[in-house]
Amino acid sequence: MNLIALESSSRRLSVALWRDGALSERAADVPNGGSERLLPWLVELLSDAKLSLSDLDGVAFGAGPGGFTGLRLSCGLAQGLALGLDLPVLAVATLEALALASGADKVFACLDARMNEVYGAAYVVHGEALETVIAPFCAPPSAAAAPPGKGWLGCGDGFASHPELLGDAIGAALVGVRPDLWPTAAAVARLAAPRLARGEGVDAALAAPLYVRDKVALTTAERLARGGLK
Repeated sequence: MNLIALESSSRRLSVALWRDGALSERAADVPNGGSERLLPWLVELLSDAKLSLSDLDGVAFGAGPGGFTGLRLSCGLAQGLALGLDLPVLAVATLEALALASGADKVFACLDARMNEVYGAAYVVHGEALETVIAPFCAPPSAAAAPPGKGWLGCGDGFASHPELLGDAIGAALVGVRPDLWPTAAAVARLAAPRLARGEGVDAALAAPLYVRDKVALTTAERLARGGLK
């Protein structure tokens, strides 16, 4: 089974090829833009594996939450590929991909959501499967839900952008923090492959980002209320 995965929800862009369990990936830190990289990376991966687009069985993408522009980029590209090749699409939550990429068993995934908010979720990892303990949410750091108990690894740039998360209940639950970790296309592929094998892919027209938050900007009053600048 051959699967292409796309991840562009953050500044860390990546494309991965799953080939019967073997993974290859292209990735780079791209703070702004990067849309011109995804297709060339995809072509390179297929060429290195001596495959063509017609050899693919499905397309997966990091569905969010994350940057609105990045989510639309990977979703649109996945839809375009799937529509042209008549392939199923699999939307994978980026916080799940971040948790799996960490290599830890208990993960509190947290990404900077801008606007003085964070995206967060908590998962227990069982091999290639994840158990959701706290579903994805978007909230100010002061209102972020803490994972139950102790022994959780905090992952994602939310901890770098909002160090106040390390205080009180969340800090007490964590055994360590990895703010340098990002969702990866390789992790998206690992999560998508068993779903594709079970026939869980959807038609390209039904694929959609998981925004969690439906606002792209705050009013001046809202920014000031959250401690932001006018």
